[in-house]
Amino acid sequence: MNMPPKPTEWHVGIVGYGEVGRILAEDLRAQGVSVSACDLKLGTPEEAALIAHAARHRVGLTDSHAGLARSADLVISSVTASQTVIVARACAPGVQAHAFFLDMNSASPGAKCEAAACIDRAGSRYVEGAVMTSVPPYRSGVPLLLGGPHAAALLAPLKTLGFAPSVADTRLGIASATKMCRSVMIKGLEAMVIESLTAARHYGVEDAVLASLQETFPGIDWEAQASYFFQRVVQHGRRRSEEMYEVAKTVREAGLDPFSAWGTAERQAWMADLADAGVFGERADPRFGRFGHWSQAADRILAHRPLLTKEPA
Repeated sequence: MNMPPKPTEWHVGIVGYGEVGRILAEDLRAQGVSVSACDLKLGTPEEAALIAHAARHRVGLTDSHAGLARSADLVISSVTASQTVIVARACAPGVQAHAFFLDMNSASPGAKCEAAACIDRAGSRYVEGAVMTSVPPYRSGVPLLLGGPHAAALLAPLKTLGFAPSVADTRLGIASATKMCRSVMIKGLEAMVIESLTAARHYGVEDAVLASLQETFPGIDWEAQASYFFQRVVQHGRRRSEEMYEVAKTVREAGLDPFSAWGTAERQAWMADLADAGVFGERADPRFGRFGHWSQAADRILAHRPLLTKEPA
């Protein structure tokens, strides 16, 4: 199989048909690009939403990673961090020599290098991708750092497809390290805001805490930011916790104890446990996690402390 000359004539295979995968599929299909997708939820009771979305946007679905890769000119891996290497291994038997494998997962440099080795051994072209901010506001135009020896070759085609890439380095791991070190701050801030304001809500001092934060950091609308942080963590805490465990690995690979990263991973996982227990409502509800104000989420957390709060070791 030869690579079509125009990127818009490529067939794109997306592994992971969650929030990010669906957004990418929508934007690619809007340009007329042929898209197929694969997700572990296919064949489970959770597949209905995937099938409905795929039907609306004319996206082909398959439960075979290798089969997806076999027909793709560009494979985009967009799964949870723990699945990064697993997906690369599963796709490797089907990847084509001419094709690109774009790994957009939030994984450590070590995991990216391991995934790259799987694709390289299969004779295809692995490109590391690091998504540098939240996808929904930017959609496929989210800032994306590319890395590895094939990054420059994929730069122009991705731009044609509506992405916003830049090349970080020809060495693997540099783009991922940039993303991981940023996440120490960003995901850590989410965890700190949730912990700080939920505790403040318990003591009735949230207004004073927010006023102090506003005075110290006047450039941030802390009320709005807190509501956004609570929403994203309620909706995606599991994915965020997996990313932060990868961040902890990244920090440890640098020879540092990942005190902050590990604590953030634990808080994000704790929030995911609460969400799975139904504390914030039903996940099937389209409004799940969309509280009008952060205090509504905090109140639900506080109401369930006897059952779900872990005691410190």
